[in-house]
Amino acid sequence: MTLRLSPEVDRALELLAQAQGLSKHEAVVRSILSAAARAVHDAHVERLAADYLPEYLAMHKRLSQGPRR
Repeated sequence: MTLRLSPEVDRALELLAQAQGLSKHEAVVRSILSAAARAVHDAHVERLAADYLPEYLAMHKRLSQGPRR
């Protein structure tokens, strides 16, 4: 696979690799894995929030109305 980068992005990759003490290849691989893990985690959290938020909103509404008389 060939990865074509602009000079600015290549320089950023070079700086990232140097800061992490890695080759540019390894910096790219780790960055991809990290971004993928974050995206999967974020999607999971969004699904959980969508599933549970209506229940918690209903409970919050009931609790904020105070005791029934």
